[in-house]
Amino acid sequence: MQAVESNIVSYAKVGADARTAADTGDRIEWIKLSLTYLPLATPVSDAKVLTGRQKPLTEIAFIFAEIRTRDGHEGIGFGYSKRAGGPGMYAHAKELAPNLIGEDPNDISRLFTKLLWAGASMGRSGLTTQAIAPFDIALWDMKAKRAGLPLAKLLGAQRDSVQCYNTSGGYLHTPLDQVLKNVAISRESGIGGIKLKVGQPDLSIDIERVRAVRKLLGDGFPLMVDANQQWDRQNATRACRTFEEFDLTWIEEPLDAHDFEGHGQLAERFDTAIATGEMLTCFDEHAQLILAGTDFIQPDAPRVGGITPFLKIMALGEFKQRKLAPHFAMEIHLHLAAAYGIEPWLEHFEWLGPLFNEQMHLKDGRMYVSDRPGLGFTLSEQARRWTPETEEFGERP
Repeated sequence: MQAVESNIVSYAKVGADARTAADTGDRIEWIKLSLTYLPLATPVSDAKVLTGRQKPLTEIAFIFAEIRTRDGHEGIGFGYSKRAGGPGMYAHAKELAPNLIGEDPNDISRLFTKLLWAGASMGRSGLTTQAIAPFDIALWDMKAKRAGLPLAKLLGAQRDSVQCYNTSGGYLHTPLDQVLKNVAISRESGIGGIKLKVGQPDLSIDIERVRAVRKLLGDGFPLMVDANQQWDRQNATRACRTFEEFDLTWIEEPLDAHDFEGHGQLAERFDTAIATGEMLTCFDEHAQLILAGTDFIQPDAPRVGGITPFLKIMALGEFKQRKLAPHFAMEIHLHLAAAYGIEPWLEHFEWLGPLFNEQMHLKDGRMYVSDRPGLGFTLSEQARRWTPETEEFGERP
C-alpha cells in the first residue's frame, strides 16, 4: 500500500512540472499578402468563350501569402483566379489574415477550420474557401521546410516522379497547323501526354483536330480531350461515342461541372474514361462527384481551400479507386500527386514559370520531385514587379 501511494505522488510531481505541446509551440508573428497579375502572351479561348459564356483569358490573378513565425520558420502559398474574382479573393484574405497572428503554425487543420468559420456567413465553398488556400498552402510549405523535406516526402510519397501531360498548346483559338507544331514541341521536350480542347459548335471540327493529333502522335501515346462543360447529356453522349475510336486517356468535363450523376453515367456507359472536378471548390462537392462514379477526379488545391481539404479528397478518392489528375498549379500538385496511392497524372502549364526562381524537372514524360524542402519555390523579382498591392499583418520578425 505504501508503494502505491509513493507512485501516485511521483506522477503528480511529473504532471505539475511537465510542459505541454500547447505551451511550447511556435507562433505566427507576420503575414504578407500580395495581389499579383500574371499576363498571358496570347489571349486564351476554350469552349466557354465560343459559347459566349466568358471572354478570352488575358491574365491570371494570384494571391500570395508569405508567413513567418517567432522561431524563424517561413512558408509561402498561393491562390488564383482566372478572369473575375482576384480582387474579391484578396479582400477576403485580408479579412482572414489577422485570425492567424499568434497562432501555432503546426495546427494546420484547426487553423483551416478557424478561417472557414471566420467567413462562414458567405458560405463554405467558392471565394470563401479559395481565400483560405494561400494560408493553408503556406503552412504546409512551412511544415515540410521545418522537417527538411520536400512536401511529397513529408506526406509519404508513393513515387519520386509523376507522369505529365501538356494542355497549353491545344486551345481552341490555336489553328490546327500550330496545334500540331505545339504537340511536336511538347513531345520532344519530354511531355508524356497531350490534351486538346474540344467543344466546337460543329463536332466535325473537333473530330478533325483530334484525328490529326492522334495521327501525329501515333497509336498508344496518351491523348486527352477537354470540353470545358460544353455539352448537355445528349450531345455529350454523342461526342463520347464518336471519340471512342481515338483511344483517349480521358474525356474531360463533357457536362456541367455540378452534374455529378451525369458524369457518373457517362463513365459507366463508355470505355473511355471520364474526368472532371476542376471547378469544384470544397471537399463536399468532390465527395458527391467521387460517390457518383467518375473515373478521374481533378481537384485543384487552391480552389478547394488548400492542401488540408485536398488530402481529404485524396483519401476518399483512393478508397473509391478513382484515378487522380489535379488541375493546374503543378508546383503544388506534383507533391500531392506523388503521394497518391494510384498512379496519377500531372497537368503541365508553363505559364507560371516567370513567377518563381526555380524550375521544375521534366524527363521522359514525367515530372520529378526536387530535393528542395517544402514546395520548393520562391517568388521571383518579376513576380514582385507584377504586384500592384500588398498588405502586412503582425510584426515582421
